[in-house]
Amino acid sequence: MSTPSGIGSENYSLTVNGRSHDVKDSWIGESLLYVLRERLGLPGAKGACEQGECGSCTVVVDGRAVCSCLVLAASVVDTSIVTVEGLGDGGRLSDVQQAFLDCGGVQCGFCTPGFIVAVHHLLESVPDPDDHQIREALSGNICSCTGYGRILEAVQQVAVARRSK
Repeated sequence: MSTPSGIGSENYSLTVNGRSHDVKDSWIGESLLYVLRERLGLPGAKGACEQGECGSCTVVVDGRAVCSCLVLAASVVDTSIVTVEGLGDGGRLSDVQQAFLDCGGVQCGFCTPGFIVAVHHLLESVPDPDDHQIREALSGNICSCTGYGRILEAVQQVAVARRSK
């Protein structure tokens, strides 16, 4: 039996990548991942495990990297949400995105947005991470293609480049 329009639905706004987005007629239990992808047209965060195990849906909410599949969208009203779409500058790739390309840290690409968000978050928190800190920060992200070596190389490349500025 379907629910009549408007019954049990919610309307709220989310601030994503610096812009306010209205979410209308939402079910209160929708995940942030679902709302980002299906309601706001931001497909960068990927839905794979839907259990917070793979990291493909990583976004930053008020300075914390989170798996958006585990967060209720309605619970992050009045927060700042950053997705992979918000990391580049005016259509240009961010330094992390470019390093992933340069180092070959992208293969099938499914996990890449989550890794890139996690790396941005790491480098904002720890500008000069050692290998252990990098591995720890990325431990919630799974890649089945690259073997991680090229991803780690990309992170180190960005950290070195940012230090030299």
